Amino acid sequence: MSTPTGKPEAGTRFPALNVTLTSGESVTVGEPGDGWHLLIIYRGKHCGRCKKYLNTLETLQDQWRSAGFGITTVSADSLEKAQADIEQFGWSFPVGYGLSEPDMRRLGLYISDPLTPDEADGRFAEPAVFCLRPDATVQIAALSNGPSARPDLAELLDGMIFTIDNNKPARGTVR
Repeated sequence: MSTPTGKPEAGTRFPALNVTLTSGESVTVGEPGDGWHLLIIYRGKHCGRCKKYLNTLETLQDQWRSAGFGITTVSADSLEKAQADIEQFGWSFPVGYGLSEPDMRRLGLYISDPLTPDEADGRFAEPAVFCLRPDATVQIAALSNGPSARPDLAELLDGMIFTIDNNKPARGTVR
């Protein structure tokens, strides 16, 4: 279920998202039974703040995996741009590319037009972080309309470990 703006609501089923990875594989995020999942939507190659955020993810990914999370990241970038970032920064987590505008809208993401032709090839999603339960319901949905507001990955992990250990429900579900 989504709000009128399309944003997935806490405690409801995440709209399954097919992601094409730079490895050539395709994964579907939001399938029940896949365990807990961390999905990070990032702006793309043009965003320095995204690099910093994803570099932090690189250092924390073993801890996220130890806590039982699968990890997927995705942007609207082309395969070439996503691969260039992987090569430059040495990211070893799954990186997806080609996030479509219809999928951005279906996930309720904020969408921006590039300010210059050098910024991006077309419209792109602003940052978002989703933590999904094993039944594919939304535990955490953090959507931002700009690059400066994102959850701290270490704090989020700490909170998710507490949530899992104490079987806490999704919050913010009052309609």
